[in-house]
Amino acid sequence: KNSQWPGQANALQVKKVLLHKKTKFQDLLVFESTDFGNVIILDGVIQITERDEMSYQEMLSHLPLFSCERPSQVLVIGGGDGGVIREVVKHELVQKVHWCEIDGDVIEAAKTYLPEVASAVSNPKVDLLVGDGVAFAENAKEASFDVIIVDSSDPVGPAEKLFSKEFYENAHRILKPGGVICSQGECLWNNE
Repeated sequence: KNSQWPGQANALQVKKVLLHKKTKFQDLLVFESTDFGNVIILDGVIQITERDEMSYQEMLSHLPLFSCERPSQVLVIGGGDGGVIREVVKHELVQKVHWCEIDGDVIEAAKTYLPEVASAVSNPKVDLLVGDGVAFAENAKEASFDVIIVDSSDPVGPAEKLFSKEFYENAHRILKPGGVICSQGECLWNNE
């Protein structure tokens, strides 16, 4: 159960808890499920399962990259599991992926418990900054990125400002002319 979705609950059967800790930003739970492989939960909300992660990661990554004529400089905000990064570095035209993730503990958990998802974390194209994506966008130079991908958690807690008008004004400012921005935007059927 979660207050963001009244009357709705999702559940997966836990085979074994692998990690449960309070990070600086959120409650982090990783468990092995009976049918969906390893699962990452942040603040009680399912973020990723090994069984179906690729459908999310591929859509969030490849659509904006194929929509941009020459996506050489890419900014990814969030996506601590590393799945979007894994997909972005597959593109030959991408020269540099600037990755800004607020919670380093999520990255470490993914590297340990979802290594296939986090397989590109150490890729030479990736420049990782563990820090606030909102602050990064505020301070980045104008027209710096061909593609910006926002792979955030839900609009509460550490990700709340990633859904603000101010953030998108800065994202627009740091996007090159003809650039593309793509964002995880919640479920259009469950949120009003």
